[in-house]
Amino acid sequence: MNDKVRKPSAEPLLWEMGARGRLAFSLPERDVPEHPLDPALAGEGPDFPDLSEPEIVRHYTRLSQWNMAVDTTMYPLGSCTMKYNPKTNDRQAALPGIAGAHPLLPPPLSQGLLRLMFELEQFLAAITGLPAVTLQPAAGAQGELTGMLIFHAYHGDQGRRRTKILIPDTAHGTNPASATLCGFTAVAVPSGPDGILEPEAVARRMDADTAGIMVTNPNTLGLFESHIREVADIVHAKGGLVYADGANMNAVMGQVDMGAMGVDVLHLNLHKTFSTPHGGGGPGAGPVCVSAALAPYLPVPRVVLTADGFTWSDDFPRTIGRLHAFYGNFGILVRAYSYILSLGADLTRISPLAVLNANYIRAGLRNHYHLPYDRPCMHECVFSDKHQQAHKVTALDIAKRLIDFGFHPPTIYFPLVVPGALMIEPTETETKETLDRFIAAMQAIAAEAVEDPERLRQAPLHAHRRRLDEVQAARKPCLTG
Repeated sequence: MNDKVRKPSAEPLLWEMGARGRLAFSLPERDVPEHPLDPALAGEGPDFPDLSEPEIVRHYTRLSQWNMAVDTTMYPLGSCTMKYNPKTNDRQAALPGIAGAHPLLPPPLSQGLLRLMFELEQFLAAITGLPAVTLQPAAGAQGELTGMLIFHAYHGDQGRRRTKILIPDTAHGTNPASATLCGFTAVAVPSGPDGILEPEAVARRMDADTAGIMVTNPNTLGLFESHIREVADIVHAKGGLVYADGANMNAVMGQVDMGAMGVDVLHLNLHKTFSTPHGGGGPGAGPVCVSAALAPYLPVPRVVLTADGFTWSDDFPRTIGRLHAFYGNFGILVRAYSYILSLGADLTRISPLAVLNANYIRAGLRNHYHLPYDRPCMHECVFSDKHQQAHKVTALDIAKRLIDFGFHPPTIYFPLVVPGALMIEPTETETKETLDRFIAAMQAIAAEAVEDPERLRQAPLHAHRRRLDEVQAARKPCLTG
């Protein structure tokens, strides 16, 4: 614990509570021999307090009451799709036969679970238009890595040494890192004046050393890449592949055929589009869907159906191998399976409603905030703080002030191509009444920026904690009190 003396408060730190010897958990009786810990593996570590069960429960319940969450308020984080997810899908994932299944159970004892995975792959293939799917990647970024490993393996089989990947400036930020991890050099492709890719810009950069392109569609400006088919043809003509980042799938689910658009590899964020509470750092799931030509490269083991039922198979000679020890974050897969089954044909209604809500906000705020690309958007709209900067009010000030109105702030300062960006994604789950309250709050903040800018610079004014020193919190975090 920090040696500095801290004044008592109504909300004590955990280190100011408890007493030596208090317990909140009873360990089961040991059924294996005791074995001493190797001293080389031991360390002093933090001096954790000894707490009773009421102290722990009250502490975390209190924190949850201070927290903003999608269960308590609108959570318009652009690029993240923080939508409300039906609790029934959580219940299915918590069923004892599912949540209690050990990952090392043999196939004869896992037939229901294997069938669920097998059918989920088929569902995702039908939704995306790409015929082969792996559920193994544990997050969107690992899905990107999987796609780049497949690119690398495919070009190697073709006897081609490709060293570069084209990445638009409106792609997701993890794309260059995923490409670099696989030995590729990221080549930036600037978007055109309308905020989308221009085929000519891709053609100028696509050559015999380029493995392909990583494109996000809709892109991070919330705009549909309307030239995607032409871009794909340019890339394919030079022997390259097209990777689509599916983090924004909530805008086009059931509306577009990725295969028909020329996409060879696509990852999905089940924790964005397919019903998993998205927050707290995980867990997530990043299934990868591929064309038939790339199916042999998918990671193993794969679920296959034999005469004796479902089982695992490693018999895919061109596979990129395993991505991690076990097979994805299974509870996330169960939620997605439940989500798809419960909605059925209504799954196709989600994206139009998400797009409608985003355009409703765009129309409601376009006269109050700068709109760098004044055109219809998809699932999210991107404003900037350009008008408010004249009063020395920034996107950060606007976001902090929004907390006082009971809304979680939107994504700010991303995408990087828009200085002072305010990226708003309402999703399909918010009602018109909620959107109207959000628009009214943002309009009021825009007025305050003119009339009382200092009020915004001091915000939040009514939150449990006022504005923190975020630079010091990042550089010198105090994690133990």
